[in-house]
Amino acid sequence: MNETPVKQQNTGAYYGQAVASFAIALGAVAVGIYNMDTGAWVRAFMGIAVLYLTTSAFTLAKVIRDRQEADQIVSRVDQARMEKIMTEYDPFHPKAPKP
Repeated sequence: MNETPVKQQNTGAYYGQAVASFAIALGAVAVGIYNMDTGAWVRAFMGIAVLYLTTSAFTLAKVIRDRQEADQIVSRVDQARMEKIMTEYDPFHPKAPKP
């Protein structure tokens, strides 16, 4: 019953690919905004919008990760309580009722 969850580790290659992908995407959007055939204020607005979207995506990812970690902690506490109850229970020696 004692199941220790396996801690998942990302490889260095996966981490590098994620960082490179993010950098390329952000760079491509920046080049696209810079080369737009519009006024400076429209490009500035688009740049701010991209930065806002990026920070919002990071915040959303962190909130989802935090909620998942909190659920895992609650699950572990509940599992520990259940294991304690099961180890203390002896079906062959029931406790006498209290008067």
